[in-house]
Parts: sequence; structure tokens; C-alpha cells
Amino acid sequence: MNLDLYQLAHQAFFGGVAAAGFGVLFNIGLRSLPWYAASGALALGVRTFAQSAGWSFEIASFTAAAAVGCSMVFLPERVSRVRNALAVAGCIPMVPGSAAAKAILGFFALTTQPAADSTALLLVSFENLLRVMFTIGAIATGLAIPTLLRPRAKT
Repeated sequence: MNLDLYQLAHQAFFGGVAAAGFGVLFNIGLRSLPWYAASGALALGVRTFAQSAGWSFEIASFTAAAAVGCSMVFLPERVSRVRNALAVAGCIPMVPGSAAAKAILGFFALTTQPAADSTALLLVSFENLLRVMFTIGAIATGLAIPTLLRPRAKT
């Protein structure tokens, strides 16, 4: 395992900052902001730890999203109203924006490349697109599973 404690703290801190920023964009109250930061810190901390253990990016993202989803079950009652928004905002920093940008720019570049260079560019762009799709699917599945397993309150 090749994990530096500084790297883990760095990822967790900036995951918390990003999730808190998305909480502000979601127009949440100031008292809920630390919960959003904690959610993002947990997500990126778990993903960084899993990647340092040799897991793929997609599986590490799934595990981190599942950890965030499971942690939402144990929140105090006063925070439970924003549970789903809190989980989503915590996982937004895990979306692979760099791979999405590379895929989109690669597909745009296909229109300007000569036919000989098109195959390699198409393969790289499609690989980046698949990485984005699988990662977003893994995050969504990781967030959904704890919600589906949690017993519903009887009304």
C-alpha cells in the first residue's frame, strides 16, 4: 500500500471544500455546511485510500459513494431532511471532469483530423468517455444501495 498520510489529508480537505461549495450552490443553510464538508471529505478520503490499495478508479469511487450513502443512515434527526442532497454533494467532487473534458475535446478534434489519425483519437476519446460513464454509474449505484437497503418508516 502506497499511501501517504499527507496525501490522504490533502484529498479529504479539498473534497470537503468542494462539497461545501456545492452545498452553497444548492442554497443550504449555514448550519448544514459542516455536514456537507464532512461528506465530501469522507468521499475523497475513502476513494484515495482505496486507490492507494490498488483498486481501480471506478471501484474506488463506488466504495466511496457507498461509504457516504451508508454514513447518511447514522446522521442526527435534525440533519435527516437534507440527507439525499448531502450525499450527492459529497460525491460530486468525485466526478471525473478531466476525463470528460478529454473525451469531449477528442470528439471535437475528430472533425478536424485527417482520416489516418482518426482511429487512435477515436479510441482515446471513447476510452475517456467510458471511464466517465462507468464512474458516474458507480457513484450513483453506491449512493442508491444504502437507500434501498434502509428500512422505510411506516406511515
